[in-house]
Order: sequence, then C-alpha cells, then structure tokens
Amino acid sequence: MDGTNLSVVESATRVNGRSPSSDGSQPERPETLFFPNQRKDPGASGTKALYGALKSNEAARRWTVRSVASALAAGAFGMVTGDWRIGVSFGLIALVSVMVWSARRESEIPRWRKPSAAQRRTEAQLKLMKQLGYRVLHARAVPGGNGQIDHFIVGRRGAFAIDSESWDKRLPLRNKLEKLYHGRFSKNERIDEALEEAKRAEELISKELGRDISVRASLAIYGPGMPWDSHRLRGVDIITGTKVRKWLRSGRDRLSETEIEEIYRAAKKALPPRY
Repeated sequence: MDGTNLSVVESATRVNGRSPSSDGSQPERPETLFFPNQRKDPGASGTKALYGALKSNEAARRWTVRSVASALAAGAFGMVTGDWRIGVSFGLIALVSVMVWSARRESEIPRWRKPSAAQRRTEAQLKLMKQLGYRVLHARAVPGGNGQIDHFIVGRRGAFAIDSESWDKRLPLRNKLEKLYHGRFSKNERIDEALEEAKRAEELISKELGRDISVRASLAIYGPGMPWDSHRLRGVDIITGTKVRKWLRSGRDRLSETEIEEIYRAAKKALPPRY
C-alpha cells in the first residue's frame, strides 16, 4: 500500500482527531438524540435500547401507540376505498378522536385513587379554566374531619370548593321549603357536608395566609335534570354538572394574580392531598 503501514494510519488518526474508541466511549446511537436518558446504558443494543426508551417514556409510548394505530387505520381504509387520500383523512380523524378521548380520560388524581366519573367530568372542564389563569387542586383532605374537597379552585372571581356527584337521572331533583330532594330522598345531609368542608377549608387557608378569605361551597350534580344552571340552597350552590365553567365566572370577588397565587399556595399547604 505505497509503503504506508497500519501504525502510520492509526498515528495520523490520533493526531488529526480523537479516536472513536480512544477513551472507551461508543458512538451515540440514534435513539439518544430523542431520549437522552438512554445514553447511560452503553451495553444495550440499538433495538433493545430504543424499546427501553419508549417503555420508560410514558408520553412517547402513548404517541407511538396512537400513531401506529392511526397509520394502520389509514392503510386499511385506503385499501378498502382504493384512494390513499381518503385513507390518510380517516387516519387523521382517528388520531384526533383518540387524543380527545384520552384527554377526557386522563386525570391528575393518581390512578389507584380511582376518581369517580363525576370527578373526571368536572376535572375535564377545569382544564380549560387553568388555561385562563385559574389554579386548581384535586382530591384534597380537610384536616380535622373525614371529608374531602374534590376540587379546590381559585381565580379572578374568588375561591371555590366543588364536590362532584353522580345521581340517578331517573329521579327528579327539586327544592321544597329550602330542602333538596332527589326523588323522595332528602339530600340535605350531603349539602351540609359540602358547606362544612368549605368552611373548614376557609378557616385553615385564612390562618395560613394571615388574613380572612371566603371559600364558596358547591355541589356539581350529574344525571338528573334541573330547572336551573345553579341554585343557592342552605349556603351551598347546587350546580348543573355541565355548567361548572359558567358558574365559576359568576363569582363576585375580584382577585389579583398575586392574591390568586398566595391563596393557591396557602391551600396547597393547608389542604393536604387525599392520597
């Protein structure tokens, strides 16, 4: 080879640039560009490392499953119709539908707590309110009692405590002489519990802040039809479950962003998670 030996080539390589194996490191694998935490596993093969990266990254795993399922649906529908454009359109529609369905199912409450369907429906409405500057806490215990505040919200219109309930839609809901009846069953005890929880939370948060605040109690009810969007009864707002966002905008307080953040932090300390 024109008098050039292997040792000369290796020497030139070390002089002009670092040898790939001179420090014992291996060239970076493709998956490390997207999952940096996989760089710490030099012994894994490319395929196994990529699988491990997807397995350890929950968000990436969900997106991978959704994308593959949508692609399969698009391919199958395209083959049936004989038009790839229709198949792609169907695949995109399927992907968006799965995303919307997943967003409604996902909850900030840990899965082992098994939030009720009513709690998940209220939580889905509150996600939009968070984008508007409202701060939200879910499933908070009330020290000094056995109750739980399903949703504590603080925003420009004040602080609110919401308990979500799912009742039999076959039984009518009516107000009779300041008493709430679901069919022939009185729900006053449940109303009084919600009021007690809100008042206790009000005391604890006020003590944490060093000044008095008010917390508005409410029950968001899903199932039976109601002749009102919200109705105040025995100190508690009875809300049609699907109208939670509308009710939150009806508050009379006017809080600044600083006050919202202060109340939120105080509530986070005063009302520990119920899990």
